[in-house]
Amino acid sequence: MPTLITHALVGAAAAATIANHGMSVRFWSLSIACAVLPDADVIGFACGVPYHHMLGHRGFFHSLCFAALLALAVVAVFFPREEFASKQWGILVGYFFLVSASHGILDAFTNGGLGIALLAPFDNTRYFLEPAPIEVAPIGIGAFFSQWGVRVMKSEFLWVWIPACLIVLLTRLAVRPAFFPKV
Repeated sequence: MPTLITHALVGAAAAATIANHGMSVRFWSLSIACAVLPDADVIGFACGVPYHHMLGHRGFFHSLCFAALLALAVVAVFFPREEFASKQWGILVGYFFLVSASHGILDAFTNGGLGIALLAPFDNTRYFLEPAPIEVAPIGIGAFFSQWGVRVMKSEFLWVWIPACLIVLLTRLAVRPAFFPKV
């Protein structure tokens, strides 16, 4: 998996790419939270949930189904004034789905672990996407202060940070995002 820092950067980059000036702290915070939240499944290790289990790390909580459920929940709870199935409601659900789904998809581009159950709960097959250029991050803080941690940060900088920043820069220069009202 990429580090939580990198997942947070992807959420912030997504917000920066489409946000109007003056978007609320709530919008930015939810963008980051949705990009990071799937890794809360590591709590399962402490509860005895095996890694390979559908509810284990990189299982259901990294799936497209979870991303859809999370997007629906975020919009229902944090944007209650949006009329169900309206154009703005659909844009918000679609946006938060993509931000949430970015987590599992990004993890699928790493070079380690058991893969990602992108289709859970319908299929618990664990997938990797090719090529898988991103160095898998260690679970636990200790290994970050090692050569492995340095390799992970270099890899994420090259394969995620630079492209994310370029996408934000290019979209901000080329397009004035206007389909989102200030939320």
